Amino acid sequence: MTRTKVAVIGSGNIGTDLMIKVLRLSEHLEVGAMVGIDPASDGLQRAQRLGVPITADGVRGLIEMPEFDDIAVVFDATSASAHLDNARLLAPHGRRLVDLTPAAIGPFVVPTVNLREHLESPNVNMVTCGGQATIPVVAAVAAATPVLYAEIVASIASKSAGPGTRANIDEFTETTAKALEVVGGAKRAKAIIVLNPADPPLIMRDTVHCLIGDVDPGAVERQVLAMVDAVASYVPGYRLKQRVQFRRLETDDPATELVDPRYGHPCWQVSIYLEVEGAAHYLPAYAGNLDIMTSAALRVGESISARKEERVS
Repeated sequence: MTRTKVAVIGSGNIGTDLMIKVLRLSEHLEVGAMVGIDPASDGLQRAQRLGVPITADGVRGLIEMPEFDDIAVVFDATSASAHLDNARLLAPHGRRLVDLTPAAIGPFVVPTVNLREHLESPNVNMVTCGGQATIPVVAAVAAATPVLYAEIVASIASKSAGPGTRANIDEFTETTAKALEVVGGAKRAKAIIVLNPADPPLIMRDTVHCLIGDVDPGAVERQVLAMVDAVASYVPGYRLKQRVQFRRLETDDPATELVDPRYGHPCWQVSIYLEVEGAAHYLPAYAGNLDIMTSAALRVGESISARKEERVS
């Protein structure tokens, strides 16, 4: 089998972890180039030691590399603003883009929910770490009953939030909330991120609350458990912290004020508590927020490659 050659833009934590995941785990992909703007960055230096072609001249440098002709997929692990420029520069060259920033130029993709329908898209967006962790379970609830309102809180270790994450807080909340609606199926949604300064650092925790109509709680729980298993197939540290919680709502419960009357009256509050431990390929195990992004992106890249092989055969 011929492996699909990929490039990784961004030699920071996310880009470097993704590069190592491709090198260690992927049967379909090969790292054809590592791209950065700081020649002294650990990511570029590590790539060079591993025999990966590198450039410190950004996307323009990538386009000028002789290896660029063989690269089919480009992962962008920079920032939302940088991705706008990177996408513009790469557009004439017809490369497939997998965007790990909150730029959201292309369609949102969460592998367990909607990957198949977007495998041919030229630029897919991986939403955010909070989105990758919580959208699957919101979609699972929505598979059993309409989700009238969803609210998620992503709590990550402050040490795992680099300059890109900190610069994109607004984009994080806006992009995650929108994707909870577009991909997760919630009628209305809200996203919150918490940077936890605890030392030693705590691993990623995600809290999901959904307001739903009348339904058999067992049906909802079965959907959620199946979805958690599906995500854990490519993010082994993804798990429930406790059983799915259900609270019956009274008509005058304050929670009902969060729901637009046009959507109906909520009868239950479903609460799901998740934990995401990183695989520690490059990043510390507490950085599950970064690990779930690179793991999801790897799944997308491998699926694009597999689709390419299917067309050839």
